[in-house]
Amino acid sequence: MTLDLDTDTGRKQAYKDLTWGDHGFLRLWFNNQHHIGGEMYRANQPSPKRIAQLANEGVKTILNLRGESDKGYYALEKEACAQHGITLVNLRMYSRDTPKKHKIHALKSAFETMEYPVMMHCKSGADRTGITGVLYRHFHMGVPIEEAVEQLKLKYLHVKAGKTGMLDFFFNDYIEFAKTNDMSFIDWVDDVYDPADVKARFMSGWIGNILSEKLMRRE
Repeated sequence: MTLDLDTDTGRKQAYKDLTWGDHGFLRLWFNNQHHIGGEMYRANQPSPKRIAQLANEGVKTILNLRGESDKGYYALEKEACAQHGITLVNLRMYSRDTPKKHKIHALKSAFETMEYPVMMHCKSGADRTGITGVLYRHFHMGVPIEEAVEQLKLKYLHVKAGKTGMLDFFFNDYIEFAKTNDMSFIDWVDDVYDPADVKARFMSGWIGNILSEKLMRRE
């Protein structure tokens, strides 16, 4: 159910959702903001107050990698962007799944058409901003994938050990392929990449590591 911000009840519920339901209290003093390159930046979920600050700093577009939502945090973000003249672009990505081909193309197109400076964000600014940061640096800045993957690092709060390591596995699949095949990343995505296969191979190794290291206490 979409919250009505024109009512006191709706607005209070939206802020309650942002602060507690979406763990906004953890982001009060930590934006996890970093410069990706060019006029692109990454951060965690911005509050209305933070969006006002971004507008004052000259940000023209916010790329919301969480997608549209009926939750309060999104209603407040959408309202704040409209109030401060920032274009809100919604494109949902996932941190624990292999990226869909059409999402990769959608991001490539967005990089070419958005008005800059741009602030991209997900919830924590760690994983979805990480994969999107890699794609931005590669598609928009021409950085090789093997260098662009620096966007997936612990300093951004990205953890490879869990299911979010699937994002690293995805890029590593291309890097290994490119060692013996002269093919661009986007051609690999279109002609070789199989999201279901990459996910299955990652999950097989991930579950195997858990069994070996945790349950069977391998040394």
